[in-house]
Amino acid sequence: MIIRLEQPKDWREVENLTRESFWNVYRPGCQEHFVLNQFRNNPSFIPKLDFVMEEDGRIIGHVMFSKAEITLTDGTAFPSWTFGPISIHPDCKRKGYGLKLLLHALGKARAIGVGLLQMEGNIDFYKHAGFDLASKLKIHYHGEPAESEVPYFLAQELIPGYWGDREGTYCPPAGYFVAETNPEAFKAYEASFPLKEKHLVPGQLPQFCQSCGMPLTKDDDCGRNADGSVNFDYCQYCFPMLKRWRK
Repeated sequence: MIIRLEQPKDWREVENLTRESFWNVYRPGCQEHFVLNQFRNNPSFIPKLDFVMEEDGRIIGHVMFSKAEITLTDGTAFPSWTFGPISIHPDCKRKGYGLKLLLHALGKARAIGVGLLQMEGNIDFYKHAGFDLASKLKIHYHGEPAESEVPYFLAQELIPGYWGDREGTYCPPAGYFVAETNPEAFKAYEASFPLKEKHLVPGQLPQFCQSCGMPLTKDDDCGRNADGSVNFDYCQYCFPMLKRWRK
């Protein structure tokens, strides 16, 4: 097993790996592969911290880092960093590869002066790489009350004393929302990959009908498109009415 910098020749393979790794994990389908595709041309992207993990000549893991910032209580911006997506091929998950890749990347990040990282993730995994609740460092998550202890918002001071006793609010870089801000480009990009079925499965982020707000917890809760595919935006009750209204 080796860990090395990603090269342009790896791009499509890594994006497909990312798609396989995240498919139906947090939402029906995924967007992380498009985020990666677009981030490589983003000035916040850090090429020196763009790593792949190889085993027997096959890429089985990838992680990328980005510049970020925290808005301090006085309104000024404080430089920080984040990372992700971090991807491990489904065949290789739960075998320790993800932690090895992350620890390698964190060491390289510290060596080039990355002082503070924050990200969204599962503390049961990321605590093994030194992360803890960001609220313990008085870093708040955008859209949440300052006093909230957001269980999925994590942080780590890689360089002791870098953050100090400051207090501020973090919002993920705009590049992570590219699929939402440019849906047509995302749709065209996704169409360049082999077709995969999207499903609502337990453990995903909460999904709601965009019309009535009904929770969508399984495919049968959703409306059906003309071709019979599931429409994950609207429930089975609202979608037929919307189709009639649009006519």
